[in-house]
Amino acid sequence: MITVPAYTVDVRRLDEFSAVDLYAMLKLRVDVFVVEQHCPYPELDGNDIDCLHLRLLDGDVLLACARLWRPTPEHHPRIGRVAVSPDHRGKRLGDALMREAIAEVEKRYPGEPIEISAQSHLQKFYGSLRFDVISEEYLEDDIPHVDMLRRG
Repeated sequence: MITVPAYTVDVRRLDEFSAVDLYAMLKLRVDVFVVEQHCPYPELDGNDIDCLHLRLLDGDVLLACARLWRPTPEHHPRIGRVAVSPDHRGKRLGDALMREAIAEVEKRYPGEPIEISAQSHLQKFYGSLRFDVISEEYLEDDIPHVDMLRRG
């Protein structure tokens, strides 16, 4: 049986990070989304400033992170940039990260549906967290994605 390691949850705005903590989070995202997935795209897309950032930590070690968008006139609250450190995979941290992200969004925006843009091969994982596919498959940075929604 795989158990989730102990972790602490940290949620903050971009301007609240120390330089070292910000570097660790951005490095993890670049390592996963650009290097590991062989996808050269602008990871630093200008949106981080407007979002909250949720991290799972073991002491000072970054285990996983996600970006939380507030609702806008065009979108419900969103969860994105969901990344688990390659050094800590296989420990159910993706599930823990998403559960913490959902709880944080629900706390801040009660009753609101939550949107994600999911890589298509992760539909079953996100489906297990009550997200439903709401779009046709599309390419985002040459990777198949679908939009998914979790109703409140």
